[in-house]
Amino acid sequence: MANIEYIGTVWAINHGLPEPLLNHCIKKLVDHGIKKEDIKMTDAPEDVQVGTVVVDIWPYHLEVGRVRTVRNDSFISGSVMIIELKADASGTYID
Repeated sequence: MANIEYIGTVWAINHGLPEPLLNHCIKKLVDHGIKKEDIKMTDAPEDVQVGTVVVDIWPYHLEVGRVRTVRNDSFISGSVMIIELKADASGTYID
């Protein structure tokens, strides 16, 4: 399992997803070397800098990207990795 290299805050972008999914996402990010206290859940990251790691949360995967351009309050990130999220038949997230 590859570790994610980062400095400072890792922004996890949440658009109203359920808490069990968010908790599992935090666990998966910790599994990839990110400290829990460095993960900030938000729907709109603030003061994003070039090089910052951002994570788009989707129901079945996490898209990890690194910011490469910032213009005004918007940013463009390039994909670093995709982390697959698995669930059992009842919808409970598993490793």
